[in-house]
Amino acid sequence: MSVAEKIAQFAKDWFPTWEKPKEKSLQQWIESRIARYETRTYDWNALKFQADFDPKYRRAQCRYIGTGATGVGSDTNTIPSEHFTFSTMILPAGCEGPLHVHYDAEEVFFVLKAQKLRLFFELEGETFDTVLKDRDVVSVPPGVFRGLRNEGQEEALMCVMLGVSKPNVPDYPEGHPLMELRKRRREIAAAAEAAKSSSAAE
Repeated sequence: MSVAEKIAQFAKDWFPTWEKPKEKSLQQWIESRIARYETRTYDWNALKFQADFDPKYRRAQCRYIGTGATGVGSDTNTIPSEHFTFSTMILPAGCEGPLHVHYDAEEVFFVLKAQKLRLFFELEGETFDTVLKDRDVVSVPPGVFRGLRNEGQEEALMCVMLGVSKPNVPDYPEGHPLMELRKRRREIAAAAEAAKSSSAAE
């Protein structure tokens, strides 16, 4: 078996979007794997439930590869993700991404623009915080709680990458108001689903 055949077999078995579809030319295939900025929009609704709870959590996601871990189920205007997701995030001045944890993925923040972006971390009772600025990057291992706050006067812009194709929605620390909000939202959704099933059975 040739090298090309081995790669093709590997791609077919594990990474279906890596194999060029027979009906597409090389140009069509590669174009389908390009997410141009001019076709992106910033989604202020992806995390709106947090901002509705407290305006300090207002931020927007712009998706390029996959949907990330904001809870957005699908987005047909992204490149399919096989190993990681890639998006950019706008964090207005004074706003923050709450302390949260991913158990299934490494998370990377690459700062494109920020005067003073404070990242804070917690692990087993130990805490740490640091400030990142333009072109700084941090890789946060799974299991470490992380959050960020824009302490500058202008909005911050960063790339966010998660090391799996479809990350789980993160958890918040026990007792955090957003964890309680998530529990209530799940209870409401479960009650609505039960009512729907009950109605359909009648």
